[in-house]
Amino acid sequence: MAERKYNHNQSHVNIWRPCDPWKRSGLEAMRSSKTLILALPFLIMLTFLLRHKPSDRFTDATPFFNNLTTPPLLEVDVLQHVDIAEDKLLGGLLADGFDEQSCLSRYQSILYRKALPYKPSPYLVSKLRKYEDLHKRCGPNTPSYNKAVEQLKSGSNVVGTTDCKYVVWVWYSGLGNRILTLASVFLYALLTERVLLVDRGNDMANLFCEPFPERSWFLPMNFPIAKMFNSFDQKSAESYGNLLKNNMIKASMGSLPSYVYLHLAHDYDDHDKLFFCDDDQALLKRFTWLVVKTDNYFVPSLFLMPSFEDELKKLFPNKETIFHHLGRYLFHPSNHVWGIITRYYKAYLAGADERVGIQVRVFDKGPGPYQYVKDQISACTIGEKLLPEVDTRRLAVNPSKNPKVKAVLMTSLVYGYYENMKNIYWEHPTVTGDIIGVHQPSHEEQQRSEKPLHNMKALAEMYLLSLTDVLVTSAWSTFGYVAQGLGGLKPWILYKSENQTTPNPPCQRAMSMEPCFHAPPFYDCKAKEGIDTGKVVPHVRHCEDISWGLKVVDRYTEL
Repeated sequence: MAERKYNHNQSHVNIWRPCDPWKRSGLEAMRSSKTLILALPFLIMLTFLLRHKPSDRFTDATPFFNNLTTPPLLEVDVLQHVDIAEDKLLGGLLADGFDEQSCLSRYQSILYRKALPYKPSPYLVSKLRKYEDLHKRCGPNTPSYNKAVEQLKSGSNVVGTTDCKYVVWVWYSGLGNRILTLASVFLYALLTERVLLVDRGNDMANLFCEPFPERSWFLPMNFPIAKMFNSFDQKSAESYGNLLKNNMIKASMGSLPSYVYLHLAHDYDDHDKLFFCDDDQALLKRFTWLVVKTDNYFVPSLFLMPSFEDELKKLFPNKETIFHHLGRYLFHPSNHVWGIITRYYKAYLAGADERVGIQVRVFDKGPGPYQYVKDQISACTIGEKLLPEVDTRRLAVNPSKNPKVKAVLMTSLVYGYYENMKNIYWEHPTVTGDIIGVHQPSHEEQQRSEKPLHNMKALAEMYLLSLTDVLVTSAWSTFGYVAQGLGGLKPWILYKSENQTTPNPPCQRAMSMEPCFHAPPFYDCKAKEGIDTGKVVPHVRHCEDISWGLKVVDRYTEL
């Protein structure tokens, strides 16, 4: 664990300090000495029990994923307790009062992160507490929920018959996409005062703790239309786009269908994309039940809607912190996953002076590893001075007066990129004298999103990447987006290769830590014509890694 700095001058902490004996009475000196003597054995024993000695940082990391047990309470230094008590709620982002043992990561995550400058706005904190009250009143198995379910079963939506409205997130796509889309749907729920309910799929309950007090966020297993979720797609008759095309819903109708399906996935059509128009939001507001299936982080397009503009400004004065705050509020790894994360961190990362994360995702067909990707990783990390060069002509260099130990955490589906970098720094000294340890937790060879254990490892690796000091990610990868957002990091993005050649330049620093919306609409709702939505407002720009994508930035400068 990185050493936390502590201000010994804080007035509320009682720490013994020796004073000038000539300015104190003999009685005072005796009392102070007696107090110190009595306290000293306790402090020594406590320090011994709590201090952690990291294991060898060059050991193979793989066995840590074979020992999946709940971690013990974290070891902390005595002087950290006051800081932890103040910081564990993340500046008011988290609610107090949860059973800490049921979800260790919720309040312990602060122990593994360096202090971050991004604090949630008071308005966001207030909005989250109000949402929690709404969820408690309208969540699963409450009278309001049961009444809304009966209305759903009736087949019609009569405005004003229920006092709560809902948006249901459907389990879909890979884990990185699911985390980003769930955050998007939750923000939409905050903006529209709806209750978020989550389709648990085959792994969500094993991956994450419950984020809301007292009431679950999971949709009950007996939800009337749950069996239809897998069949929902762009052609579904229940989709908003198809209902519009077939004139099945209009603003003038007194009675509407009991629910509407929102298809916001990558293959949605122009009618589906009308979801992002204010006039259509006015119609959707009349529905008690909205069901969403998406693989897109669609937050940037919400920032282009006039009806949400003022609210979003108050929620996020620093516009690039949206996923950073919502992600840390919603996604607390389960005790099972937290054990994987903490054991690995303490064994391989905690003892380093600096941690460098490198996330490698290659979309080319074939097993890999590819030489052009190896060259690209080296060109980026050395060219941007994230890692030192090696001296291939000498077996050793004169030791530096202040050598640094840098731990490199690599994540990839294949082993070859890790092996290449490990051998470079094992076989040759660095020109700076720094010591580089390279680690990779797993190499699954293929993405297996349907397998729960695969997703546990994936979540652990995303989270570990978020704990690094500097981060390199791969273009187009939602895995990297999650890590950078949770960690509050602006990564260096490895460009996607063309024709299997190393790009020049190999990478670029991100404009913001926000994820990219890969498939945004290009439509002016008022003019009813096509438009470049990356040039409408200064805080929504095109992404560095996908030229047609959109991302939210706080301050925009020309690339």
